[in-house]
Amino acid sequence: MARRSAGLIVWRRTGPAPEFLLAHHGGPLWAKRDLGAWTIPKGLIDPGEDPLAAAKREFAEETGLQVDGAFVALSPCKQPGGKVIQAWAVESDLDLQGFVSGEFTLEWPPRSGRLQAFPEVDRIAYFDFATAAGKLLAGQRPILDEALSLAARRDRDSRA
Repeated sequence: MARRSAGLIVWRRTGPAPEFLLAHHGGPLWAKRDLGAWTIPKGLIDPGEDPLAAAKREFAEETGLQVDGAFVALSPCKQPGGKVIQAWAVESDLDLQGFVSGEFTLEWPPRSGRLQAFPEVDRIAYFDFATAAGKLLAGQRPILDEALSLAARRDRDSRA
């Protein structure tokens, strides 16, 4: 059975086009990477856990922020490594000043015997679609595309 993760893609509209909240992977392996090094906040679903509850939990663990709103389930997205991400889109203009990430422990430098703590996520930011598409891990691009379609539908519906 494929490993399953759950996450949230938060979007806001502060101008004519939506912006999407992405998280930059923490730790030394990602420190100098930008393009293709960002993700939606997400994590593994615990056995028996409701996937949306897992997505909200992981979002809070990785960002220190809480998000409320109308969560819209997106199509499951299979990653190149086989993991399946179940994501929800939610519109929210979060104050990113409260950002704080949980940590993980890694032997660093490799084979040194020294364990060091690193943030799961070292920064978060909202990006327009084109910028987000370049920064996001390629395997998560279908999530961003579907979130953009949802935002466009909401825009059309609000003008109708």
